[in-house]
Amino acid sequence: MSRLDSAIRRLQAQKLSLEWAVSATENRSGNAIELGLGNGRTFDHLRSLMPDRPFYVFDRQIAAHPDCIPARDRIFLGDFRETLVQARERLGPTVLLAHLDIGTGEKQASIALAAEIAPLVDALLADGAVVVSDQPVDLPRWQAAALPEGISPGRIHLYRIAPV
Repeated sequence: MSRLDSAIRRLQAQKLSLEWAVSATENRSGNAIELGLGNGRTFDHLRSLMPDRPFYVFDRQIAAHPDCIPARDRIFLGDFRETLVQARERLGPTVLLAHLDIGTGEKQASIALAAEIAPLVDALLADGAVVVSDQPVDLPRWQAAALPEGISPGRIHLYRIAPV
């Protein structure tokens, strides 16, 4: 598969998965978070699908298109290991939808980062929340959800968060 074909499949999987997550949480109130704002494409797509849901983003630095940057009070800027702790103090376990797009470009480093920060993300998640992640996560409350039709296993990971 060419790199272009792979990128197209990744974006299609991301779009379908994010739309699944919005649908799965649409009748409940709570916050949404995105780890890895990047250039802002998925943030922009998600906020168009849920304009009334409070939405917070996390990144080391802001490099998004100017139209895809949230208000300053909705940004946690810095290392995930620090900003997720700050978010827990500020938001509590109120997150219903989490998008983790934390791939570093180096597979083993990305998996290690996901394993390290997943417990910090878990502390923000309400019972019944959903998570869309570019990396696999293995935590007791995180139950794998079926992928939407057309997404190859391993391309993206979906989770439902079970009650404690």
